[in-house]
Amino acid sequence: MQSRSAHRPTRAAGFTLVELMVVVAIATILFAIAVPSYITYVRQSRRTEARTAVLDLAGREERFFSTNGAAYTGAANQLGYTAFGVPIGSGYYQLKVCTPADGNCVANLNMLNPPAAPSYTVVATPVAGQSQVNDTQCGAFAVDSVGQQHAITSAGADNTAYCWAN
Repeated sequence: MQSRSAHRPTRAAGFTLVELMVVVAIATILFAIAVPSYITYVRQSRRTEARTAVLDLAGREERFFSTNGAAYTGAANQLGYTAFGVPIGSGYYQLKVCTPADGNCVANLNMLNPPAAPSYTVVATPVAGQSQVNDTQCGAFAVDSVGQQHAITSAGADNTAYCWAN
Protein backbone atom coordinates (compact mmCIF):
# COMPACT_ATOMS: atom_id res chain seq x y z
CA MET A 1 0.00 0.00 0.00
CA GLN A 2 1.31 3.43 -0.93
CA SER A 3 0.89 6.48 1.22
CA ARG A 4 -1.01 9.47 -0.05
CA SER A 5 1.90 11.84 0.19
CA ALA A 6 3.84 9.85 -2.34
CA HIS A 7 1.30 10.69 -5.06
CA ARG A 8 0.94 14.38 -4.30
CA PRO A 9 2.17 16.44 -7.27
CA THR A 10 5.07 18.72 -6.43
CA ARG A 11 4.80 22.39 -7.22
CA ALA A 12 7.50 23.82 -9.43
CA ALA A 13 9.73 26.38 -7.72
CA GLY A 14 9.67 29.93 -9.07
CA PHE A 15 7.46 32.94 -9.47
CA THR A 16 4.15 33.22 -11.18
CA LEU A 17 3.63 35.79 -13.89
CA VAL A 18 1.37 37.82 -11.57
CA GLU A 19 4.03 37.95 -8.86
CA LEU A 20 6.63 39.03 -11.38
CA MET A 21 4.38 41.80 -12.75
CA VAL A 22 3.72 43.13 -9.23
CA VAL A 23 7.48 43.36 -8.62
CA VAL A 24 7.99 45.14 -11.95
CA ALA A 25 5.18 47.62 -11.14
CA ILE A 26 6.66 48.41 -7.72
CA ALA A 27 10.15 48.85 -9.19
CA THR A 28 8.79 51.20 -11.86
CA ILE A 29 7.05 53.37 -9.27
CA LEU A 30 10.20 53.57 -7.14
CA PHE A 31 12.27 54.41 -10.21
CA ALA A 32 9.83 57.17 -11.22
CA ILE A 33 10.23 58.75 -7.78
CA ALA A 34 13.97 58.23 -7.36
CA VAL A 35 15.29 59.58 -10.68
CA PRO A 36 13.80 63.09 -10.45
CA SER A 37 14.95 63.36 -6.83
CA TYR A 38 18.45 62.31 -7.82
CA ILE A 39 18.55 64.85 -10.66
CA THR A 40 17.41 67.60 -8.26
CA TYR A 41 20.18 66.80 -5.78
CA VAL A 42 22.83 66.66 -8.51
CA ARG A 43 21.66 70.02 -9.86
CA GLN A 44 21.80 71.54 -6.35
CA SER A 45 25.34 70.26 -5.81
CA ARG A 46 26.43 71.89 -9.07
CA ARG A 47 24.81 75.16 -7.97
CA THR A 48 26.81 74.96 -4.76
CA GLU A 49 29.98 74.56 -6.79
CA ALA A 50 29.09 77.66 -8.83
CA ARG A 51 28.30 79.77 -5.74
CA THR A 52 31.55 78.67 -4.12
CA ALA A 53 33.54 79.61 -7.23
CA VAL A 54 31.86 83.03 -7.41
CA LEU A 55 32.62 83.76 -3.75
CA ASP A 56 36.20 82.50 -4.12
CA LEU A 57 36.79 84.77 -7.10
CA ALA A 58 35.24 87.71 -5.22
CA GLY A 59 37.71 87.06 -2.40
CA ARG A 60 40.57 87.07 -4.89
CA GLU A 61 39.34 90.41 -6.25
CA GLU A 62 39.35 91.85 -2.73
CA ARG A 63 42.90 90.60 -2.11
CA PHE A 64 44.00 92.12 -5.42
CA PHE A 65 42.43 95.45 -4.50
CA SER A 66 44.02 95.45 -1.03
CA THR A 67 47.50 94.91 -2.47
CA ASN A 68 47.12 97.26 -5.46
CA GLY A 69 44.87 99.85 -3.86
CA ALA A 70 43.57 101.61 -6.96
CA ALA A 71 41.25 99.28 -8.81
CA TYR A 72 39.93 95.81 -9.22
CA THR A 73 41.03 93.71 -12.17
CA GLY A 74 39.30 91.80 -14.88
CA ALA A 75 42.50 89.98 -15.86
CA ALA A 76 42.24 86.28 -15.09
CA ASN A 77 46.00 85.78 -14.66
CA GLN A 78 46.13 88.44 -11.91
CA LEU A 79 43.53 86.45 -9.95
CA GLY A 80 45.11 83.02 -10.28
CA TYR A 81 43.13 81.80 -13.29
CA THR A 82 44.44 80.99 -16.74
CA ALA A 83 41.37 82.48 -18.43
CA PHE A 84 37.73 83.34 -17.88
CA GLY A 85 34.94 81.85 -19.95
CA VAL A 86 36.32 78.32 -19.62
CA PRO A 87 34.67 75.61 -17.54
CA ILE A 88 35.60 75.55 -13.85
CA GLY A 89 35.40 72.78 -11.28
CA SER A 90 33.44 69.87 -12.68
CA GLY A 91 32.90 71.73 -15.95
CA TYR A 92 29.29 72.83 -15.59
CA TYR A 93 29.83 76.58 -15.02
CA GLN A 94 32.14 79.29 -16.31
CA LEU A 95 33.16 82.54 -14.62
CA LYS A 96 33.27 86.09 -15.84
CA VAL A 97 34.44 89.30 -14.14
CA CYS A 98 33.03 92.68 -15.10
CA THR A 99 34.94 95.78 -13.96
CA PRO A 100 33.63 98.31 -13.25
CA ALA A 101 30.53 96.54 -12.06
CA ASP A 102 27.82 96.61 -14.67
CA GLY A 103 24.35 95.33 -13.92
CA ASN A 104 24.08 94.02 -17.46
CA CYS A 105 27.48 92.39 -17.94
CA VAL A 106 25.57 89.15 -18.53
CA ALA A 107 22.39 89.21 -20.59
CA ASN A 108 19.26 89.34 -18.40
CA LEU A 109 21.20 89.64 -15.13
CA ASN A 110 19.64 93.08 -14.52
CA MET A 111 21.29 93.70 -11.15
CA LEU A 112 19.65 96.40 -9.12
CA ASN A 113 21.98 99.16 -7.95
CA PRO A 114 25.36 97.95 -9.24
CA PRO A 115 28.12 99.58 -7.18
CA ALA A 116 30.00 102.61 -8.49
CA ALA A 117 33.61 102.28 -9.65
CA PRO A 118 35.96 100.98 -8.47
CA SER A 119 33.91 97.83 -8.42
CA TYR A 120 33.47 94.38 -9.92
CA THR A 121 30.81 91.79 -10.58
CA VAL A 122 31.68 88.10 -10.66
CA VAL A 123 29.22 85.96 -12.61
CA ALA A 124 28.91 82.19 -13.04
CA THR A 125 26.89 80.96 -16.01
CA PRO A 126 26.24 77.39 -17.18
CA VAL A 127 28.53 76.04 -19.88
CA ALA A 128 26.73 75.54 -23.19
CA GLY A 129 26.18 71.89 -24.02
CA GLN A 130 26.26 70.74 -20.39
CA SER A 131 23.22 69.48 -18.50
CA GLN A 132 23.26 72.42 -16.09
CA VAL A 133 21.98 74.61 -18.94
CA ASN A 134 18.65 72.86 -18.31
CA ASP A 135 18.46 74.30 -14.79
CA THR A 136 15.53 76.63 -15.31
CA GLN A 137 15.39 77.84 -11.71
CA CYS A 138 18.95 79.16 -11.43
CA GLY A 139 20.46 80.27 -14.72
CA ALA A 140 23.29 82.47 -13.43
CA PHE A 141 24.85 83.51 -10.12
CA ALA A 142 26.59 86.79 -9.38
CA VAL A 143 28.13 88.74 -6.53
CA ASP A 144 29.45 92.29 -6.65
CA SER A 145 32.09 94.27 -4.78
CA VAL A 146 29.70 95.32 -2.02
CA GLY A 147 28.58 91.74 -1.42
CA GLN A 148 25.19 91.88 -3.14
CA GLN A 149 24.21 88.44 -4.35
CA HIS A 150 22.16 87.97 -7.49
CA ALA A 151 20.68 85.05 -9.40
CA ILE A 152 18.31 84.70 -12.31
CA THR A 153 16.22 81.95 -13.83
CA SER A 154 16.96 80.74 -17.34
CA ALA A 155 14.21 83.11 -18.53
CA GLY A 156 15.93 86.09 -16.87
CA ALA A 157 13.63 86.57 -13.87
CA ASP A 158 15.19 87.41 -10.50
CA ASN A 159 15.43 84.33 -8.27
CA THR A 160 18.18 85.43 -5.88
CA ALA A 161 16.64 84.26 -2.60
CA TYR A 162 15.91 80.76 -3.87
CA CYS A 163 19.13 80.20 -5.83
CA TRP A 164 21.53 81.34 -3.12
CA ALA A 165 19.70 79.16 -0.56
CA ASN A 166 19.38 76.02 -2.71
